[in-house]
Amino acid sequence: MKSLGKFFFKFRSYTPLPFFFTMILLMKPDLYSILSGLPLIIAGEIIRIWAVSYAGSETRTTDGVGGSNLVTQGPFSIVRNPLYLGNVLIYTGIGIMSFALFPYLQVFGLIYFTFQYYCIILNEEEYLTKSFSGKFVVYLKSVNRFIPWKRNIPEEIISKLKFDIKSGMKSERRSLQSIIISSLIIIVYYIYSIWYKPM
Repeated sequence: MKSLGKFFFKFRSYTPLPFFFTMILLMKPDLYSILSGLPLIIAGEIIRIWAVSYAGSETRTTDGVGGSNLVTQGPFSIVRNPLYLGNVLIYTGIGIMSFALFPYLQVFGLIYFTFQYYCIILNEEEYLTKSFSGKFVVYLKSVNRFIPWKRNIPEEIISKLKFDIKSGMKSERRSLQSIIISSLIIIVYYIYSIWYKPM
């Protein structure tokens, strides 16, 4: 699992591409699928921006798992892996918007990406345990891995990082571009299919 996690971590920017191309080739969006998928995409990206505004651009590395801080503020106080949760929401939302092979592609994507991030997280948790030892053990007991749940985090493990939305938005620029382009492709296709629907 951990060796698989290293592979997924290195190529995690590319693993969504087969799903994306399948979705584009087979999409059949309608107004309801677009309106159902968009809130998930928006929620996922808000979570990501909130998270990287604390964690910074270190989250973009593909060289290997790591990090100079144990971030326990913001969304990290509710769920240990908010960036991956945000990604799953975004991928699911785009899949629903496209309505491609619904619901099979969306369910398969949800299972696949959850498994991918689980493998990555095993490596990240090993690194964090070695780097932050006792603090991370307390954090493990205080916050869930995937399921968001608000609890009181012990004062001694609360990180003292500055919330920097400007840095967060800058770090998310590439993700935002991908989301906007993907969503626009689906919306433009839907509008085109209405205007040029054969009589």
